[in-house]
Amino acid sequence: MFSSYRNLSARLGRIGLLSALGALLVAGLLTACSSSNSSEPAGSSVAASSPEVTASSSSESVPSPAAEPSAAPAYPQTFQDELGHEVKLPAVPVKIFAPGMEDSLLVLGVKPTAQWANGDIVPVYLQEQLGDVAKADFSAGLPTPEVVASYKPDLIVLGNSYYADNGVYEQYAKIAPTYAFKQSSSDLNGSLRKLGELLGKLQEAEQALSDYQRKVEEARIKLAPVAEGKKAVIIRMNDRGIFLMGGDYYGGYVLAQDLGFSKIKFVEKESSADLSLEMLPELDADYIFIANHAGTGDAFLKELESSPLWRNLPAVKEDRVFKIANDAWLNGGLIAGGNVIDEVVELLAP
Repeated sequence: MFSSYRNLSARLGRIGLLSALGALLVAGLLTACSSSNSSEPAGSSVAASSPEVTASSSSESVPSPAAEPSAAPAYPQTFQDELGHEVKLPAVPVKIFAPGMEDSLLVLGVKPTAQWANGDIVPVYLQEQLGDVAKADFSAGLPTPEVVASYKPDLIVLGNSYYADNGVYEQYAKIAPTYAFKQSSSDLNGSLRKLGELLGKLQEAEQALSDYQRKVEEARIKLAPVAEGKKAVIIRMNDRGIFLMGGDYYGGYVLAQDLGFSKIKFVEKESSADLSLEMLPELDADYIFIANHAGTGDAFLKELESSPLWRNLPAVKEDRVFKIANDAWLNGGLIAGGNVIDEVVELLAP
């Protein structure tokens, strides 16, 4: 902190001019030293418990420096969310309820007050950090206001507009300031930056994005010989059927946007599409990744693999089909994206 001089003249009133000048010189030198030692903002950087999202550096590369913590913003602050609501934050939020955005919170070093769950199913890839966090069950719809209030949040973040429908936003906003995105998963970079703004951690968000981009660039170099001009697709299955994942979200986004694989024609302009056995002869993928959600699609997987149409696919004949157990492929965020990148590199360019 810089020294204050307001009472200096009073303290120096009875000493000679020479002594006063000497005291001022010493004070000036001490102030300069203090200024030099306070060049880094106070506070801590991303918590040590936050997951690793930086790219793996080769022995010859120089790792990027750790992000300096964001300077504490002044409060109260007012934001306008993507649905037009005015959101007033009286102080920096500490207890955050942001179902489906836990990945991004952890990147910023923030553990949520509760995590999204579908019954007992939670994002397994985050449980090392979230194993002790309460589960907010979405299997029957959004949690009631009473359940949300029990988590005692001081900020609620709704990751998509339909979470805010049917009066839910108004009910949640009575519990705590509530910020709603139109669709956070369609712009992970933008939604992470906005979370950083809301939580006073924009600098941490920018550093995490920079590290992730470095990871993407390194992976592209490794994958170039096997990925250039090739098409990849994720076949997702659960207890409701078999689906093709497009390149707009989750693992499909990583394949198409980050790693540069081309899209197959069924999802070239679509976010997803149902897959039937009759469509298999036209499945023009060089690489196929199968994501069986928590084993709930076992019956459909058996049906698919027993079909002669499936066995005749070039990707199947040439062993370019990979079963993905890591549920990061079905979730969004820099941690999920980093897991997908690591797995693709390991499978295709070990």
